[in-house]
Parts: sequence; structure tokens; C-alpha cells
Amino acid sequence: MGFYLAQLLTGLANASSLFLIASGLSIIFGVTRIVNFAHGSFFMIGAYLAYSCVTWFDVGILGFWGSMLFAALCVAVIGGVIEILLLRRLYKSPELFQLVATFGIVLVVQDIALAIWGAEDLLGPRAPGLDRAVRILGEPIPEYDLALIVIGPLVLGLVWLLFHRTHWGILVRAATQDREMVAALGVNQQWLFTSTFMLGSFLAGLGGALQVPRESVSLLMDLSIIGEAFVVVVIGGMGSVTGAFIAAILISVLNSFGILLFPSISLLLPFLVMAVVLIVRPWGLLGKPGSGHGAPEAPQDPLRLLGKRAIWAWALILAALLTLPLADDGFLLVLMVDVLIAILFAASLQFLMGVGGMVSFGHAAYFGLGAYGAALCVKYANISMEFALVAGPVIGALGALFFGWFCVRLSGVYLAMLTLAAAQILWGIAFQWQDVTGGDDGILGLWPSEWASSQSAYFYLTLVLCSIGLMLLRRIAHSPFGYVLRGGRDSALRIEAIGLDLKAHQWMGFALVGGLAGLAGVLFAFSKGSIFPDSLSIPHSVDALIMVLLGGIQSLIGPILGAVSFILLEDWISRLDYWRFIFGTIILLIVVTAPNGLAGLLAPLWHKRRQRSGKGQSQ
Repeated sequence: MGFYLAQLLTGLANASSLFLIASGLSIIFGVTRIVNFAHGSFFMIGAYLAYSCVTWFDVGILGFWGSMLFAALCVAVIGGVIEILLLRRLYKSPELFQLVATFGIVLVVQDIALAIWGAEDLLGPRAPGLDRAVRILGEPIPEYDLALIVIGPLVLGLVWLLFHRTHWGILVRAATQDREMVAALGVNQQWLFTSTFMLGSFLAGLGGALQVPRESVSLLMDLSIIGEAFVVVVIGGMGSVTGAFIAAILISVLNSFGILLFPSISLLLPFLVMAVVLIVRPWGLLGKPGSGHGAPEAPQDPLRLLGKRAIWAWALILAALLTLPLADDGFLLVLMVDVLIAILFAASLQFLMGVGGMVSFGHAAYFGLGAYGAALCVKYANISMEFALVAGPVIGALGALFFGWFCVRLSGVYLAMLTLAAAQILWGIAFQWQDVTGGDDGILGLWPSEWASSQSAYFYLTLVLCSIGLMLLRRIAHSPFGYVLRGGRDSALRIEAIGLDLKAHQWMGFALVGGLAGLAGVLFAFSKGSIFPDSLSIPHSVDALIMVLLGGIQSLIGPILGAVSFILLEDWISRLDYWRFIFGTIILLIVVTAPNGLAGLLAPLWHKRRQRSGKGQSQ
């Protein structure tokens, strides 16, 4: 009995820390509608600042707790500066732009922390006066854990008083319900949004600071916590602090006992719970319907068929690619294979979002399904590469059919979060199912057939398959099927009113992009000779989002431009010191200055040239 009580108390202590970061994330989204992926970075900064305060200065009990509050206040100021300089420009942007921008902040903050505190994990001191353990039913319980169990409800009470007993809190609650009406009443929204963002950042920084006596401070703290924070916010309800508290307890206690009872699915458990909640009650335990619909969608330009000049331009590019192996048989061919795979991966996501209007935060799920499906077929069924090239996309399409059946019934942030949960569930399976997937060691020895073993032959194979995939996507985008998807993207009610089954079309759209993303995964696996769980991870999904945004979500040529630019930039910048800072800065500049991507920048130039050539011919 004592052992289980100890597990329960450990879970409650973890719940307090998780509640602090999740409540801040929920508050920020409830008012600003920003999907803040950088919230984990505020958690990490709070931990580093608290570590510096308690180790650089000789502090006692009061000094220790003062350092925790000081670190959280510093994070609040940092959050306010970021909101004013960057995020304030993105409140009317779609969720995609917000997510990619905040991921750019993650990269920048990681390298700043690396430059200041170094790459080694830092172990902070124990809390003065709470550095021992007490025995409860014979089991040792750290005193600091008991203190955290008290701190969580205490913070919840203070936040409740702030929201229900102050004029500012009433305005925040009103903005959570209807921020347009609050603006119409003359409330200064900029001031309200900045102060709300600072409060959310303060809570995240406090949560990170309070972790210093419990765990080492490292550069991985941001990405390791943000997934669970999103889970808590979604389960509790977007914008509900009380819901975040209940969800944090639920997830933390499940984790504590899940490791004991179901160790093989401990990583999956939070995301399984989130998936179930999204399917049964999308707005969460204490949320309200419609709370997940954040920023408006980007305005969509009509897709145009290729003109004669564009067809000739693409023919010349294809001819140049066909002659590439004659000029190079080394690194350039390997890089171009990566570019072609990235193009197909990004194009499949662009079709889902740009044509279908469905935002996906977990598109790596189908890429990884295709790669692992082919790898497992080769490993256990001993099939050839040719059959694996068929099996992988089929498995990716089947996975998209399964997850898509649930996803198409949701919209907005709810849909995006369910796709994220699907990818994380598959990542957890690949990571923990050691006997089948190899776990973190991956699956090795995936080499092409003899006829495709040379770099030039595999390049031609990749070029042909990726070209077929791109032509298929473009053809379908201009087919009646594609017109239904685009109509549903612009006005779902109108499509359903004329008797078309939009959900069925969206479901088939999921299967299509899942198969093509799976094909990209198979080509990737055979090009590298191995596959690892990273192919299913959140950063890999974000990479695809960045490619689409970089090229332009409103254009079918956008993912091509975006993938080429992304891979070439990544290859060049990754060789430099502090490459994350440079790459993150580039992402932020693109989001702010060129929301339509490279395709949006080039389109006016192309149209002007066509107009000039047309005038010349008429004369």
C-alpha cells in the first residue's frame, strides 16, 4: 500500500510542474489564439535562470524561493518582448504560420542557451529546508515533492482570484469567449494580449525553475515537455486553467502507474488519452465548443493550369536533372535525392492543407509508416526493394485511412492536434517496440536492389517516382475530386448544401497524401540504408510545415521551391556554429516578411513578364 501511495504522490508532484506550463499555454491560446510551440523554451529558460541564481549566489531559504520567482519574472519579460516584436504581427495569421514562427523561436533560444550555459547537463542544488525525505507508510517521500503538491493548487487558486476578482482578469475571460466583442467595447487589445502572454510565460518559467532541485537542466527540456503540455491543454480544454489542472493530474498519475503496469506503452499513454478525448469530446473536459478555432485561414488564390512557358520551363529543369549524373557521381547526387524526397513529402502536405484546407501537425506519421512498413517487410518477409516500394505507400495510405476517419470529423486546432497525437502514438510504438522495430537502434541494412545500387541509378529511380507523384497531385488538384476539396476548404456548408459528401472526399484525400508521403518514406529508407524513430517525430513534421510555408501554401509549385530551399539551406547552415540560431532567424524573417512564401514573391514577377511578352506579341 505504501508503494502505491508513493507513486501517487510522485505523480501529483509531477502534475504541479506540468500544470504550471500547461496553464500558461492554455491562457495564451485562450486569449491570443497563438499555438505557441515556444512555450517549452520559456520553461527551459526559467530552469537555466533559476540554476544560475541558486548556484552563483549564496542563497538561503528565502533566497532560493526568491530566485525561483525572479527567474519566472525574467521569463515573463522575455515573453513580453517576443510578443511585442514578433508574435503581435501573427495574430491574424493561420495556425500554420504561428506554429512555424514559434518553432523558429525554439531554434533561436536553444542556441542562445547553448552559448550562455554550454552543452553539458547542469545539476542544481536541493531546496534549502526541503532536502530530506519523510516516510509515509514506510516509503520515503522527498519533502520537495510534498511542497510541489501544495504549490500546484496554490497557484491555481491565485490564478482563479486574478481572473475572477480583478478588472484585468474579467477582460481576459471576456477575450477568451469573444475577443472581437472586447475590441468593439474599446479595450486595448495589444495591451491585453501582451500582459496575457507575459502571465503565461511567467507560469512556464516558474514551472521550469521549480524543476531545478528535481532534475538536471539541459537543452532538451523544451522539446521534452511541450508534447505533454499540449496534451494537457487539449484534454483540459483550450483556455481553461481549471481543466489544465485536472488534466495535468490525470496525465501525471497515469504516467506514474502506467510505467509500472504498462511499461511498453508508457510513452503512448498521454497521446492515447488525448486522441480519445478529441474523438469523444473535441473541446476537452472543461472547454467549450468552438474554442479550438483560432486564427483565420489564409486567403486562397485559385489554382491555375500550367501555361506553355511554364511547361517548357519544367521540361528544361527535368532535362537538366536527367543529365546531372553525367556531371557528378558523388555528394551532389546524394543531396539531390534528399531534395526530391523532401519535395514529394512537402507536396503531399501542401495538397492536404492548400487544396483540402486541413492543417496537419503530424504529417511525419505517414512518412514513417511507409518507411517502417517497407523496412519490416524487407526484414521479416525478405521481400525485394521493388515489392517494398509498393508495400510502403500502401501501408502509409492504410494508416492515413485509419487516422483520417477520425480527423476529418474535426476542424481547426482540434484536427491539427489529433494528427499530432497520431504521429506521437506511432513514434512511441517505433521507439518502445524494441523486438520488432529495433527501438532507438532502428532498422539497418535496407539497401536497394543490385540494379539500383549505384548512386546514379537510385537518383533516376527517385526522380521518376517523385515526378509521377507530383504530376498525380497536380492532376487530382484540377480534377472534380480536387474541386470538391477546394470548395470544402472555402465553404464546407455550401459543398454539403449541394449534396456532396465532403467528409468522404477529405477522407480519400488523407489516404492519397498518406500513400505519397509513405512513398517518400520508402525512398528515404533505402537511400540511407536504415530507418529510425526520428522519422516519426514532431521535428520532422515541423520540417514539412516549414517547407510548405517557405515555398508558399497557396501554390502547387510552393512545396518544390520550399523543399529545395530548405534542404540546401539546412545542408549549408548545419556546418556552421550556432546553426539553429541562423536557421531560426531565417524562418522568422520569412514568416514576418513573406507570408506567401517564395512562390508568392516570384508570382508577380512571372505575371509581369507574361504581360510584357503578350504586349510584345500584340504589337
